[in-house]
Amino acid sequence: MPENASRPLLPLWGAVLIAVGGGLVYDLGFPSAGIWPLAFAGIALALVALIGRRSWSAALVGFAFGLAFYLPHVSWTSLYLGPVPWLALSFLESAIVAGGAVLIALAYRWMPQLSDARWVRLLALPALVAGLWCVREAATGSLPYGGFPWGRAALSQSQSPFAESVSWIGSTGLGFLMVAIVAAAIEWVRLQGWRDLRATVMSSVAVVGLLLLGMLVPAWATTSNGQLRVASVQGDGPAGYFDERSPGDVLAAQLDATRPILDEPGVDVLLWPEGGSDIDPTRSESTARLFDSLSEQLDAPVVLNTVTTNGAEFFNTSLLWRAGEGAVASHSKRHPVPFGEYIPDRWFYDAIVPDLTGLIQRGYTPGTDAPVFDLGTAVTGLAICFDVIYDDLIWEGARGGAELYMFQTNNADFRGTDENEQQLAIARLRAIETGRSVVNISTVGTSQVIDPAGRTIDSLPAYEPGAMVTDVELRTGLTPSVVLGGWTPGVIVVGSLIALAAAGLGARRRRRASAGTVAELEPAR
Repeated sequence: MPENASRPLLPLWGAVLIAVGGGLVYDLGFPSAGIWPLAFAGIALALVALIGRRSWSAALVGFAFGLAFYLPHVSWTSLYLGPVPWLALSFLESAIVAGGAVLIALAYRWMPQLSDARWVRLLALPALVAGLWCVREAATGSLPYGGFPWGRAALSQSQSPFAESVSWIGSTGLGFLMVAIVAAAIEWVRLQGWRDLRATVMSSVAVVGLLLLGMLVPAWATTSNGQLRVASVQGDGPAGYFDERSPGDVLAAQLDATRPILDEPGVDVLLWPEGGSDIDPTRSESTARLFDSLSEQLDAPVVLNTVTTNGAEFFNTSLLWRAGEGAVASHSKRHPVPFGEYIPDRWFYDAIVPDLTGLIQRGYTPGTDAPVFDLGTAVTGLAICFDVIYDDLIWEGARGGAELYMFQTNNADFRGTDENEQQLAIARLRAIETGRSVVNISTVGTSQVIDPAGRTIDSLPAYEPGAMVTDVELRTGLTPSVVLGGWTPGVIVVGSLIALAAAGLGARRRRRASAGTVAELEPAR
């Protein structure tokens, strides 16, 4: 093993500073700045700061990177609730990043000890580092309370040349590819590859091959299956949690924005955003008559969203409404937002921050029904706001026959922040990943219609009432990302953990063998 292979590249204080800079640069790769190459630069700074670190110092470096990233990235959580939820979320996510940093530091220590072969340093080590980055993303996306899969590396690439690769390998696969490219380039520099023809060829093939794979492979081609004329409404109005309003005000705002398009010919479905009806039409005869009238005037079903109940349970529910039939199908949000739509372990948090938990009086129960509606003329997949970031729900919709997606959201509590654009970037990647058009409709914006290639074909100005009537392409067929589903992230995550354990055991055995050889030679000196 080369003597410097496992040594820190930087003193600890320098590594912490580099990690902080890396976190800030990494955030600039995401909306609203959206300078996607900076995501690669942020990853590079994070990895350089971890090389050669011991566990505790790696944890510190990882925590510094995580905090520098998450504090600006999710600053929108402080808009109405103040600094406590924002800081709590940022510190929690950063603690998980710190744990992932320890794993990556171990990979940088053990792999050179296991073998000093150049292919290990230029191929195997970058692959392991990339896989462990994905392990960390899997942890933030599942722990605690269902996780927070916001800020994954792939979500910075919605408008980059790498975006089309998600139709093949999904968001986890794209994140793996990004980190592997960066890690391979770092190892080439560390090995001074420009001075060694063999190393130059090996590293160039590895890095260029990964770049070509990510940037030039076209999106998987799904099959066109006609069009659907979708009328989608952004009512604006007092839709925020803390907006002053009376019952029916949000409903009235959506209705006012809908009236100008009631004479549009050939509409196949009317789509309202999350929370578009603040009165449940299944419990209000007058509201039911209103939706009957809308459906009858357009001669089309209405997809709306409201709060429904079942006994003492509350649900964030989308309804498929037909004139004279009422709600013929429903889908309730699978992943209510912890501390936003319900308080987990309420007894504990009530004792700590009663003023904040007291604001959430009603807790939503997770839904269990399929995320698809049969509109009669097409099948649409569904995701309600926060649900759009969960891979399994999106895959389920495509496998359930979805020919397009309708994403309903309410961003009113995040007016003027990066949250709206971050969520829209996720919606754009979902279109490419599934090979489906997406109608992303919000109460206040950003509302857009996105084609299967991720291009915006219709939009509404943010924070203004309005409506779109758009001919949306329908698609059939499943992309490799959807077909493989959880296998891709599963193989990456489990395989990386097994590979790290094997590297640790192998490095330990090699050190013992080396020590034994030295002991045998000493008497002969």
